[in-house]
Amino acid sequence: MSTDQVLTAPNLITLLRLLCLPIFLWLLFSVEDKAGAAWLLGALGSTDWVDGWVARKFGQQSSFGAVFDPTVDRGMFIVAVLAIVIDQSMPLWFAVAVLIREISVAAAMVIATAFGMQRFSVSIWGKRYTFLLMFAVPLMLLAADDGRGADLVSLGAWAFAIPGIILSYSTALAYIPEIRRNLRLGREARRG
Repeated sequence: MSTDQVLTAPNLITLLRLLCLPIFLWLLFSVEDKAGAAWLLGALGSTDWVDGWVARKFGQQSSFGAVFDPTVDRGMFIVAVLAIVIDQSMPLWFAVAVLIREISVAAAMVIATAFGMQRFSVSIWGKRYTFLLMFAVPLMLLAADDGRGADLVSLGAWAFAIPGIILSYSTALAYIPEIRRNLRLGREARRG
């Protein structure tokens, strides 16, 4: 069941996750607590599924939430990657690769939507790459803290990062025919 309500439990959960972003930035830059910032970012990434589960479980899916949740997720991810690269806790090449992909896909979706594309769900592979990168990025920050086991944490970060970045680009390429198909469907729906 889909509603047009904005004030729903899943949207409030998404908003709460968004409001944690300034805390992440404060921990990273003001307090200079890389480990605390990494743990918070990891918690935000690992709870990404909660709002969608609540929406489906309690029939609170909404048109607003369908756009709000992925927009917040992508925005949080972009801000986190930029912050971590500014902190010099992530290689610049990796940050650039992530940001080019995220910004390109976001721009393509906005432009295609403006031209009447029908909205479509994220693929299962899109969810998988997101999962991988949402763990890789905080692990890179945690490894940069140089605490005990930093080398092992760095190895774990790259174990998530490499397949995550490969999968992110392959899903971006797979979205091209999907966008074209949904643009055509949108045009047909407007005509019919």
